Amino acid sequence: MEKQRCLWPGKDELMMHYHDNEWGIPLHDDKKLFEFLVLDAFQAGLSWQIVLKKRKGFEKAFSNFDPIKISKYNEHDFNRLVNNADIIRNRLKIQGTIINAQKFLEIQKEFGSFDKYIWQFTNNKPITNKFKNQKDLPAKTHLSDKMSEDLKNRGFKFVGSTICYAFMQAAGMVNDHLVDCYRYSEV
Repeated sequence: MEKQRCLWPGKDELMMHYHDNEWGIPLHDDKKLFEFLVLDAFQAGLSWQIVLKKRKGFEKAFSNFDPIKISKYNEHDFNRLVNNADIIRNRLKIQGTIINAQKFLEIQKEFGSFDKYIWQFTNNKPITNKFKNQKDLPAKTHLSDKMSEDLKNRGFKFVGSTICYAFMQAAGMVNDHLVDCYRYSEV
């Protein structure tokens, strides 16, 4: 018998693997948090499936999501990325990623880690929701509004409330697996 899971992965193998092995698991690794921040920014206006299919390309193009390396990208690097068909070639999102890497490092310096900073928005513990239908999942919440505002005030780009909420879901800051999904009680 097939496992009951959230509806959004559909029957796509890549989406199901992501759902089953990453989405909603509380994440405290700064490098992985930065990766999710980058990918969620690029996903804005597109489907998550597109981003997942290009994930390996992003990883290679963006120095294995190393914020130190990305923070030092210059015009040559920017042009290399704009011409890289293995990623989503949005000039503003590419520029935003470089800026976000710089701001990410500033937060690490101020708080000791990005993890310490970002998890303060949920009082350092995951919020477990109890949604029964996919249509009930919010696109944003007051917490994602607050996170978005703070990140924007710190100079981050592509961190609107909807992007922040998607990040919170991916990083396990909120458990938005549907209650009848097998992953709901596991995460």
